[in-house]
This record gives sequence, structure tokens and C-alpha cells, in this order.
Amino acid sequence: MFEWIRNQVFGLGLYAVVFALPANSCDTALLLSIDVSSSIDAGEYRLQIDGLADALLDPEVIDALVLGQSALAVVQWSGVNRQGLVLGWERMAGAEDVQQFAANARALQRAFVDSDTAIGDAIGFSARQFSAVADCNRRVIDISGDGPQNAGYSALTASQDAEAQGIIINGIAIESIGVAMTNYYRRTIITSDGFVETARGHLDYPRAIKEKILRELAKVTG
Repeated sequence: MFEWIRNQVFGLGLYAVVFALPANSCDTALLLSIDVSSSIDAGEYRLQIDGLADALLDPEVIDALVLGQSALAVVQWSGVNRQGLVLGWERMAGAEDVQQFAANARALQRAFVDSDTAIGDAIGFSARQFSAVADCNRRVIDISGDGPQNAGYSALTASQDAEAQGIIINGIAIESIGVAMTNYYRRTIITSDGFVETARGHLDYPRAIKEKILRELAKVTG
């Protein structure tokens, strides 16, 4: 399925190894799942949406998404029965696809207001969205939030159910003080093959989402 290409460099007998995907092969289906519960105010919502759009427009992120022919989608979630697929799956076949997806993400209106934090329900809803991208080699839920679950289905059970389906869950823990959310995500949210990126408050979210996406796609570029 994959091919290794060795190119001689500068005529010095050195070789660079390039990891190449077959044409039109999707390496990663990445679902970006964003907390819009009542703990997120209007300014914090805008930081998340603009941070996501800016991260997608980073040249390194564009290159990684296109190289892996990745598929992207966005979910917004809050309380029980309050989850929505606000941007459906799109394939990143070229830089223009990433740029358009980023523009669409930046224009997103908030789907829910004044609701609880039902992380388990959000994970379950997100996991059910992957049937449309069944040909992708990896399925990843990228879930962000600034508070623990306070309603709905068990987040730990939902995470275990997703892992049993072969889905990876990574998290962005948005911290207001200390590392309580980071530890909560590590214990409860991410799968055994997942990781947590810590954002030191909402202002740090743009940096965190960029680094997180690059880490999630590192298998393709590395």
C-alpha cells in the first residue's frame, strides 16, 4: 500500500527517504469536536473557531493534510442530545481544499448555548460519523474542552467503546489553573493510543490546536 522512495541528494551518495501515499489514499480521517457548553463564553468560542481556522492555514498543516489526503469534519457539542455535525467530511486533496475548509470553519455560528457538558454523548456522536470515510486508514477524534463531564453518558465508557471500534481519541485540555483538566482527559477521555495537548487558557488554544494537528498527522510526514 505504501512505497518508499530513495532520492540521491546533491550527488554525494546520500539518500533521503520519503514516505509516500498512493494517489487518492486517505491516511487519516480527523474529526474536530469542539466544546460549546455553557462554560464557553462568546469570546472563548471565537478563540476556538479562529484558532482552528488559523491552524489549518499554517503551511506545515496544509502540507501534512494534503500529503495524507486527509479527511476533515467538525462537530460542536454541549449537553445531552446537543451535538451537531456542523462541517461534514471533506477530503484535503490540495491546498485549496484546506483553505476553503478553514474559511468555512471560521464562518461557523455557534450551534448550542446555555447547556451542560456531556462529553460521553459527544464522543458517542462523533464516533458514529466515520461511516462516511470508511476508506481512511486511521480514524481520529480530536476533542477539546475546559470542564469535566456533568451530564449524560459516561465519558470513560464512551471512550472505551470508541477504542473498541479502532478509533483514536486525542484531547485538548483548556486549563484555567493548574493541570486538573489535563489529568482528567488523560484518565477519562483519551484512548490508550491517544494523547493530551494542554492549552494554558483559551488564549493558548490557537497554539495548542496547531501543535495537536501536526502531532496527529506526524505519521504521514514522518
